[in-house]
Amino acid sequence: MIGLISTTAAGAAARDRLAAAWPERTRVYGGPVGDAVRAAFAECEQLVCFLATGAVVRLLAPLLGDKTRDPGVVCVDEGGRFAVSLVGGHGGGANELAHEVGGLLGAEPVVTTATDSVGLPGLDTLGFPLEGAVASVSRALLDGEPVALDAELPWPLPPLPVANAAPQGSYTIRLTDRVVEAGEREVLLRPPSLVVGVGASKGAPVEEVLGLVEAALRDAGLSVASLAELATVDAKSAEPGIVEAAARLAVPLVTYSAEELAAVGVPNPSDAPLAAVGTPSVAEAAALVRGGELLVPKRKSVRADGQPARATCAVVRRPGRGRLAVVGLGPGARDLLTPRGEAELRRASVLVGLDQYVDQIRDLLRPGTRVLESGLGAEEERARTAVAEAREGHAVALIGSGDAGVYAMASPALAEASDDIDVVGVPGVTAALAAGAILGAPLGHDHVSISLSDLHTPWEVIERRVRAAAEADLVVTFYNPRSRGRDWQLPKALAVLAEHRAPTTPVGVVRNASRPDESSRLTTLTALDPATVDMMTVVTVGNTATRTIAGRMVTPRGYRWQEEPK
Repeated sequence: MIGLISTTAAGAAARDRLAAAWPERTRVYGGPVGDAVRAAFAECEQLVCFLATGAVVRLLAPLLGDKTRDPGVVCVDEGGRFAVSLVGGHGGGANELAHEVGGLLGAEPVVTTATDSVGLPGLDTLGFPLEGAVASVSRALLDGEPVALDAELPWPLPPLPVANAAPQGSYTIRLTDRVVEAGEREVLLRPPSLVVGVGASKGAPVEEVLGLVEAALRDAGLSVASLAELATVDAKSAEPGIVEAAARLAVPLVTYSAEELAAVGVPNPSDAPLAAVGTPSVAEAAALVRGGELLVPKRKSVRADGQPARATCAVVRRPGRGRLAVVGLGPGARDLLTPRGEAELRRASVLVGLDQYVDQIRDLLRPGTRVLESGLGAEEERARTAVAEAREGHAVALIGSGDAGVYAMASPALAEASDDIDVVGVPGVTAALAAGAILGAPLGHDHVSISLSDLHTPWEVIERRVRAAAEADLVVTFYNPRSRGRDWQLPKALAVLAEHRAPTTPVGVVRNASRPDESSRLTTLTALDPATVDMMTVVTVGNTATRTIAGRMVTPRGYRWQEEPK
């Protein structure tokens, strides 16, 4: 919950805008400002104070305790010009909140934490438990000193400016799930790589279940900080001892059906669980059902009174899955790159793309991002490279213009990928949409996009599609309409459309939509000169209802009220 506090009419107006936008996330605190701040600080995860920063500092000072637990606090000035991340930038999420508040109110987010100021991810923002010399290693990263990354298992980390061959004794970031002591110049990152499968008899006490899990991890030299989840069979989803053990360990309890678990090969099957819940293994099978390496085979609890064990567990290491984000950059203008696309670019430790597209967004990449760029014609190579990098456990962004799923990189990449990596698609503004916005509203009714490039599709197939679109009276947007070595396809396509449409049918021609040298014009089906078109151009041909109105190309939606006499 986000507590909202204001004392003036202007502050209250901005406060109410946030409350209306986030009704489920916010709570307004009224009354004397000191009481409001104290109450919100005690009850909320974050605060937005529409007050001077000095006043908020004085009110907060007696309340501050531990930066890992204190709420994040954002201050918005009286004029609504700035949203200042004041307290809890990382741990309390105030930096991110400042950006959110700024986006809603039109205020400039102000973030002063050192790593954010220079585009580095803070070690405490990676989402992993940390141990060791966090401040010293963070300072070394900021100062450009050599910092080594020692990853004992693959994991999709964000970009970090680490050295490939750091000298002996350098600062080190070690990614490990083992119980080790951090060195004087070392930070331990604890990835959520461990899954403990648990089985228990009815009524098994939480102390027995929890003691077994903790002993299994401890005896195997594994850190409980890397525990991702407890797993069991559906029939035990409400078993109090298991449910409470997961709660005390602060991890989710994941359950699977007996049929799913029975299909998992395990080294230690047993007749007892088969008879009780329908699967020869609960602990081992639940830990292994999603793959991984069995580190601790089935182990039984030991009771002080010598009675039979009431709990079993097994431990599996499940390496992090690589992540491939296929990102559409939009038509070229920076403000048409979506916020989600920008976030994925900053999250990726490896970027793969066409060299000219990489140049468009190179300034958005975080220090330490590895860039793999290539030229025109290497689409298949880029797709394979991106998937291969993700399979090695990296966080990868594969970029394309427009929307990556429209005549771009999503299709070849997903044809190469399998279910061993996570794939995220990030939509972008297409060239057809950008051109349509420039022309007016040519796509106001049913429409189709057709590429006239016959490099990958036989012309006979393209012509058949153009003819079908013409007969169906669809608005048609032509991609890749003409190049130096391919100059006859556009005239042929226009001739096919002319068999079904009037010579005066509006045609919109947009070159380099949204870029500095953008140009556009409206013409007609017979007046269009194909020689004026190239590969950077999008050609949109209207249907029989499309009109030119006040210099804009408009395809009516067909609303009845538009047909009524005025």
